[in-house]
Amino acid sequence: MRNLVLNVAATCALAAVFASVACSRESGPSTQATGFPAAITLAPVAKGLKQPTAIANAGDGTNRLFVLEQRGTVRILRNGVLGSEPFLDIRLQVRSGGEQGLLGIAFPKQFRSVKTFYVNYTNRVGVGNTVVASFKVGTDPDHADNASKKEILGIVQPYANHNGGHLAFGPDGFLYIGTGDGGSAGDPHGHGQKRNTLLGKLLRIEVGTGAAPYAIPKGNPFGNEIWAYGLRNPWRFSFDRADGDLYIADVGQNEVEEIDYVAAGTGKGANFGWNVMEGSRCFKKENCDKAGMVPPVAEYYHGKGDCSVTGGYVYRGKLEQLKGIYLYGDFCSGRIWGLRQSGGRWVSRLLLETPYRISTFGEDEQGELYVADYGEGTIYRIGVP
Repeated sequence: MRNLVLNVAATCALAAVFASVACSRESGPSTQATGFPAAITLAPVAKGLKQPTAIANAGDGTNRLFVLEQRGTVRILRNGVLGSEPFLDIRLQVRSGGEQGLLGIAFPKQFRSVKTFYVNYTNRVGVGNTVVASFKVGTDPDHADNASKKEILGIVQPYANHNGGHLAFGPDGFLYIGTGDGGSAGDPHGHGQKRNTLLGKLLRIEVGTGAAPYAIPKGNPFGNEIWAYGLRNPWRFSFDRADGDLYIADVGQNEVEEIDYVAAGTGKGANFGWNVMEGSRCFKKENCDKAGMVPPVAEYYHGKGDCSVTGGYVYRGKLEQLKGIYLYGDFCSGRIWGLRQSGGRWVSRLLLETPYRISTFGEDEQGELYVADYGEGTIYRIGVP
């Protein structure tokens, strides 16, 4: 793997795809940490995709990977072979470009029997509103039935950026939805801290129970869809498949990219700080009230090409050197780091520098991890030397 750091000016311009950010010259995460491999490797497994935005598995024993393309298609990757026809094609319904498009997909644990999955995309209404919809798979397991679409949740967007878009089923069986603060810059409407808007949040809803179109889980802290708040633009969150811990990568505004964390069984009503805080520092004001806010467990500053975090997963595959390490990267610089707890504190280590625009990570049924290059449309499998 070639070590290369992208030009700062060029990569920060490209960052507009997923977040409104600016660059400074502050350094990234510490490279001095123990309990990590010296480096990781990336092996290409599929090429020719169009701006991949998400990678997921269905957990149905088929070992398929489902790769989202921003334009509105889902492709199947099976045993290193990319299917020639889309699993799902909703291009006519999706507004794609910039930070908009087909952004998230999730399969419930019982997908093999219910044959229903969920997607998150921006539609063609207004500036492009958020839609969470369900689809069913028909007799052909490699093709979704477009006619089966049901809109589950809609969110009006005031601006075209900061859509979040990730979906995941939690260990509790509920569907979690990451939403951005609605866009522009600096959260001008204060959505992140408001608990009566679905923007700037981690939502939790119950689907597939017959309640139309969904139900509010009884344990939700505010009696609505909100599970946690204070997020700017969560670009990928994940639950550790081993213990259920939750990791959220939240894209910063001017200076700080952050990784938020809550242990399994906690996080109800958590406030991650935006737009009072950007990372662990006050935003806009020199002094601010941080009481009750959950600080990030890792953060890094813009500079050296870094300017837009992409969240990943805790590795739970067969490689002993990587087990228990949360992997995340930066869309602009192409760097990939590992994060773990060591000696009662969180430590992060730079594991690889790449020339890629890292748009998403993905996990297969065995716990092996993958990463996508948005620019060239290549999916890589993560390994160790």
